[in-house]
Amino acid sequence: MQRFLLLYASQRGQAKAIAEDICQQALAHGFSADLHCMSESDTYNLKTETAPLVVIVSTTGTGDPPDTARKFVKEIQDKTLPPDTLAHLRYGLLGLGDSEYTFFCNGGKVIDKRLQELGAQHFYDTGHADDCVGLELVVEPWIAGLWAALTKHFRSNRGREEMSGTLPEAPGASPSAEPGKPELLGIVPQVQRLSLEGSGGRPSEVLRQNVVNGALSEALIKDLEATLTHSVPPLSQASLSVPAAPPEYLQVHLLEPAGEEESQASVPSADPVFLVPISKAVQLTRSDAVKTTLLLELDISKTDFSYQPGDAFSVICPNNDLEVQNLLERLELADKREHRVLLNVKTDTKKKGAALPQHVPERCSLHFLFTWCLEIRAVPKKACLRALADYTRNSAEKRRLQELCSKQGAAHYNRFVRDACACLLDLLHAFPSCRPPLSLVLEHLPKLQPRPYSCASSSLYHPGKVHFVFNIVEFVSNATTMVLRKGVCTGWLATRVSSFLQPNSEDPHEDGREGPAPQISISPRRVTSFHLPTDPSIPIIMVGPGTGIAPFIGFLQHREKLQEQNPAGDFGAVWLFFGCRHQERDYLFREELRHFLKRGVLTQLKVSFSRDEPAGEGEAPAKYVQDSLQLHSKQVARLVLRDNGCIYVCGDAKNMAKDVSDAFVDIISKEVGVDKLEAMRTLATLKEEKRYLQDIWS
Repeated sequence: MQRFLLLYASQRGQAKAIAEDICQQALAHGFSADLHCMSESDTYNLKTETAPLVVIVSTTGTGDPPDTARKFVKEIQDKTLPPDTLAHLRYGLLGLGDSEYTFFCNGGKVIDKRLQELGAQHFYDTGHADDCVGLELVVEPWIAGLWAALTKHFRSNRGREEMSGTLPEAPGASPSAEPGKPELLGIVPQVQRLSLEGSGGRPSEVLRQNVVNGALSEALIKDLEATLTHSVPPLSQASLSVPAAPPEYLQVHLLEPAGEEESQASVPSADPVFLVPISKAVQLTRSDAVKTTLLLELDISKTDFSYQPGDAFSVICPNNDLEVQNLLERLELADKREHRVLLNVKTDTKKKGAALPQHVPERCSLHFLFTWCLEIRAVPKKACLRALADYTRNSAEKRRLQELCSKQGAAHYNRFVRDACACLLDLLHAFPSCRPPLSLVLEHLPKLQPRPYSCASSSLYHPGKVHFVFNIVEFVSNATTMVLRKGVCTGWLATRVSSFLQPNSEDPHEDGREGPAPQISISPRRVTSFHLPTDPSIPIIMVGPGTGIAPFIGFLQHREKLQEQNPAGDFGAVWLFFGCRHQERDYLFREELRHFLKRGVLTQLKVSFSRDEPAGEGEAPAKYVQDSLQLHSKQVARLVLRDNGCIYVCGDAKNMAKDVSDAFVDIISKEVGVDKLEAMRTLATLKEEKRYLQDIWS
């Protein structure tokens, strides 16, 4: 068999699952995949590698490679490496990303670009998969085309042993497709992407519309009566292309309880973890606001945790205890919740490179494992549904699970599982005859991820403290029955502080808390570029509706202290565009912002209220921050283009960030007198120069 090196870098397990799927499919196509996580640098060496390389890499944060790729990226970015270091290497790369974010698939793009700078060449075109519309729309055809590309590579490589005979055409690949040119890659040139955005159609929306108008439209039209558990023709009558069952690889033994108290500190972490008390909790919104917003203050004075405005940190949180209990009951393990879990890799497993999950502490209790280690709210991937089908006794339920993981059922998977945010517990309730073993659950549930939050304070202003702000997330899950759920982390934090939560006031009273302050664990996140300019004379424009204002409070606190320390210093203009629904219900940090305005720390404060009639002194008569930007287009353009200012945008990626970006394109076009395409190029340049910075989230 012809060998190729298969590397993956995964943050939440998606890239890993795709790489493992490629590894399993390789055997059927006559190849042997040498699978490694990118972080396992002692198990492979690109400088001496003679086989073709296949890379699967996700994107995290606002465009960073995943944590498991940190060391790899650092090594290949070494400026002392000669430009022909990897000239012998031939590779194909699949990047995973979300087009809601500006730096789409940037984790893969960073690696792709650097490999080429070091002399490596493609044997297969790069694919960019978009989680906004469904990764499988690109992933599946990219994998289908990979086998023909590998075949062509091995045939044409005269330095290797020539392959005898002809390998069969890759199943699912178009006979007329040129090897090395995968179909439906979804790769849009940058100018074309900008043109799509400028015309009012986002790349993700255009792709989604193409899918609806194309091959899947008939199924979508006819499945109006379908549900998670029920399908209708044509899908219910179709012959299915069901993927092979993922190989089982874990062996689980439950040991008698040890009777020892377990600590969250035993959960493995790549970053330092600090246990800190919550010293204050304030509700920033009125009780009748649409969303409840809290500010928490953490006491970091007795730790080595440090930060600067614009930084973020992660909160390590547990799953909801009732959901954990319900899941254990459904798995018929509730009576063994205190039993310790012993894991081994099956000696006869067919899974290549099988290893124990690193996020599972040794011999922890079953309850601890489901509470602190596993993302039980994760949307199950198709491989999980395929595995569940094999443990489902009812034939109708089994068929439906097979449909949902099949190629023909892709639209139903997106609609009833992915878009509905169905979790494993939802599926087990929906398919009562499904009785999966514990090993299957542990093989498919990813690691419980820490939740990131922006620092909303300055250490100069609040020494020994760090503030952060969040909305208590509430949503209705209707995958099976209507269930009101709270965010995993925000719901937990709200419960932790409920007994001493203060209402918003200018003179906070003593919280009246009895006993020690509740503690939470936090860890620092990697340094980003979302920081104040090192030169304070550079003007800045900050755009942050809702809780997007959080990092800007830290910016303003920091600037006030700097101005106090250097009253004769040259400080540039500071504009803030803030937006909320109602002036009296959810105007966050109102008095503090007025204080900054009065002290001259803020040059201009423009506030818009989307649900109120325009009123009030100093408020912009606009519904949203993007409208307010347009109203002040001349000043905005002058600050950015003439005075070389910086723009900071923080908040929702799905709508606000795109609308604000469009507003800046319109402003540049209008004030400079250029067409939209040229304005888009100007904005792209600002982003490349790190003068248009975003801290956004889905």
